[in-house]
Amino acid sequence: MTRVGLTGGIASGKSTVSAMLAELGAVIIDGDALAREVVEKGTPGLTAVVEEFGDEVLTPAGDLDRPAMGALVFADAAARKRLEAIVHPLVFERIVELETTAPDGALVVHDIPLLAESGRADTFDAVIVVDAPATAQIERMVRDRGWTLEEAESRMAAQAGRADRLAIATHVIENTGTIEDLRRRVTEVFDLVR
Repeated sequence: MTRVGLTGGIASGKSTVSAMLAELGAVIIDGDALAREVVEKGTPGLTAVVEEFGDEVLTPAGDLDRPAMGALVFADAAARKRLEAIVHPLVFERIVELETTAPDGALVVHDIPLLAESGRADTFDAVIVVDAPATAQIERMVRDRGWTLEEAESRMAAQAGRADRLAIATHVIENTGTIEDLRRRVTEVFDLVR
């Protein structure tokens, strides 16, 4: 098994690259999906989040109120660290479970938005960074997600900077061209890390 970390700033195109890698045959372990899974209704993770932050982070149906939680942790670094201290260990447990079920010889790609922040880049055989200029990221968040400029800038400020992500890269996939350009580069990188 070859273990690859995949990361990129918000709205860099990391999810698109992840989907392309899956089409090429990579086994994808999606950190965002796991982070949602470990705090679903009825999980010990959600119980721990509510104990830490209170019932105001729940919807009337008892699910995690993601917009409320996001607004809280992206405006307060200490709150974000408290949330990460709950969620990250639970996600790591699920990752280990999923890796053990991957086929022999698989290319296992860990889609981890905050890989640069985690200090775990050196635990992978290679790290792929999807990169885009900050102006492109902000434009995509405002256009595609309907966020305000302030919301987009706040989310970017909560992540590692572009230079920090590029510093951990074994391979960089620049996402500033067409979808065909991106697919070509993803295929090149897939062949290199396989």
